Amino acid sequence: MQNIVCLDLEGVLVPEIWIAFAEASGIPELKKTTRDEPDYDKLMNYRLDILKEHGLGLKEIQETIAKIDPLPGAKEFLDELRATTQTIILSDTFEQFAAPLMKKLGMPTIFCNTLEVADDGTITGFTMRCEKSKYTTVKALQSCGFETIASGDSFNDLGMIEASKAGFLFRTTDAIKADYPQYPAFEEYDELLEAIKKAL
Repeated sequence: MQNIVCLDLEGVLVPEIWIAFAEASGIPELKKTTRDEPDYDKLMNYRLDILKEHGLGLKEIQETIAKIDPLPGAKEFLDELRATTQTIILSDTFEQFAAPLMKKLGMPTIFCNTLEVADDGTITGFTMRCEKSKYTTVKALQSCGFETIASGDSFNDLGMIEASKAGFLFRTTDAIKADYPQYPAFEEYDELLEAIKKAL
């Protein structure tokens, strides 16, 4: 069986985009992430309402993203991982957010979602690639004959972690660690790399 590693993006390889934007825009309500709210639709609609209220659109978010760098050590970790095995990033972010970050990470493959943007740059909605996108993608890869190994930090990563032959939490919250003690939890890239290599 061929292996494929599925990694989350935000919090694992790059800082949380919405937290960075909350800080840049001075809107603390935008700091809420999938670590706090398991229902992604609810979270995104909450974010879009706040953007609308403040008259902010895609341009302003992209200006913040342009200043975001991968987390220290993330690119080296990813380079070594990709030299060892096939790796895909599975993220609930949007292609309009992810593209500049992928350049900084050496253009890995990413499966993510799409924002609906009006001509004036207002974000009017979002299109999810498929329901429960990370879990669904892992199951689809398995149906193509791959064995999956997954790692992430949030509620929306638990499906893919659970469905994979090996799953690891990375830089997650104490609450998630306490609720899911069956998954090894790591803080450093070299520990995660070693665990993935052992699982291959």
